[in-house]
Amino acid sequence: MSKKQDAGAVIRGENTIDDQNSVEFVGRDSRLIQSVDRALSLLEILSLRDKPVLLNELAAAAGLNTSTCHHLVSTLVARGYVIHAGRRGYMMSGKVGELAERAGRAFDLVDFVRGDLEALNTSLRESVQLAVLRGSSLITQLRFASLMPTHVEADEIKKMRAAHATATGKAILAWLPETEMARVVSENGLAAFTEKTITTLSSLMEDLRLVRRRGYAVDEEELENEVICIGAALRDGTGAVIASISVSVPKSRASVEYRQHVARAVTGCARTLSYRLRVGRS
Repeated sequence: MSKKQDAGAVIRGENTIDDQNSVEFVGRDSRLIQSVDRALSLLEILSLRDKPVLLNELAAAAGLNTSTCHHLVSTLVARGYVIHAGRRGYMMSGKVGELAERAGRAFDLVDFVRGDLEALNTSLRESVQLAVLRGSSLITQLRFASLMPTHVEADEIKKMRAAHATATGKAILAWLPETEMARVVSENGLAAFTEKTITTLSSLMEDLRLVRRRGYAVDEEELENEVICIGAALRDGTGAVIASISVSVPKSRASVEYRQHVARAVTGCARTLSYRLRVGRS
């Protein structure tokens, strides 16, 4: 290892064995994953350059040997964070910025919808949720618990891979481009959580067509037995679906008339929020 490389390793708290297969190392403050640390260093270096950087220059700046640097930057290219500009070298893509923008939007969205969802919760006295799709994972970002004799809430870890079996998930999937919907399904699978879970792609696509036709999604005991959930999508100013809201109701209270009442409340709330997102009103 050169003096320059060794100095770089000391600054970052690395061990001085430049082995691309090293998994973790002890930094100055905590135990770190070496490959992740190095990949982030490459991104930081590229973010400061206004033109492509050659591989050997990038390796030197990061204090890595060329082979290790090539493996790391190739992974970043494959994931879309770095662009390979041919003989000119490597440069940052816009993906990191997109992730930051998406995270900021999601944080703001929680505050934006909080009052309306709390009002919906107070009005119906049922459990109310806000969810977003992050990659292929369904993430519940806000929930107001039922004010009625309650039912057991679904496990959030389970829900992350259950977009096909939840009202919030299906309300989003229904409006995705078909290739994107297929990607989410492919990455998550179509696991059966109850006897009523949709477990075939053809059945799911038919259900999503129904969601588009009626304007809301229904989880008919597909994630949890004895629980019905009704959800609708939220759209931003461009018309893109960015999230969904839903209300969960125990089957014991889910008469036809009450389901219709809940569906009207959910879709009405979703329309109001989407309108305010479109025109920029708080």
